[in-house]
Amino acid sequence: MSTTPTPPPLPDDRTPEARARRALADAVREVEHHVAAAGWDAPVRVFALVRTQAALAAEPGLADQLAPEVLAAALADDQHLTSVEQEGLPSADDLEALLGALTWPPTVDGAAVTVERVVLPPGAEDDLPDDPEAALAALLAHPQRQDVRLAVAVLRDGPSWCAVRTRANDSDDAVGLGPDLVPGLVDAVRATLE
Repeated sequence: MSTTPTPPPLPDDRTPEARARRALADAVREVEHHVAAAGWDAPVRVFALVRTQAALAAEPGLADQLAPEVLAAALADDQHLTSVEQEGLPSADDLEALLGALTWPPTVDGAAVTVERVVLPPGAEDDLPDDPEAALAALLAHPQRQDVRLAVAVLRDGPSWCAVRTRANDSDDAVGLGPDLVPGLVDAVRATLE
């Protein structure tokens, strides 16, 4: 998968930590956009995040797979990230089990996960039946349900970034972005890097 170029940092935004946060935010936007292009009702997708300069040093042939503007951005910023979608994920009954089965080699600088969920407004879950099957049926039929796609990424050395897209507002300019929009999933992705 190609990555979008990272815009140059602002003059007061040149510390390695600030550039890493910016590179992670760019990687999440790119992963979310890539997954959104495939449409809804998709399975969980997992991506390794690697610093592009280090990946190029280890695998020079990677340069032939990157767009010229991406390559230029990567060479200009040692924090620039490339996402690599993982195939052949271990089978798991749920997202928690899948994430619990993942481990990454030291060459992977971070990880990203995309997953679709159904959410209800606060308090709406109080009226769901206790029986799991009946609760699922009620959830799927609830008039206030929202289908959302979550994209969450964490770097091994600290920062996290999230993107949230709703099916009802399925537009690139209507994606919510922030460092901790889905704290439980951030923690679960972070645990795969420990």
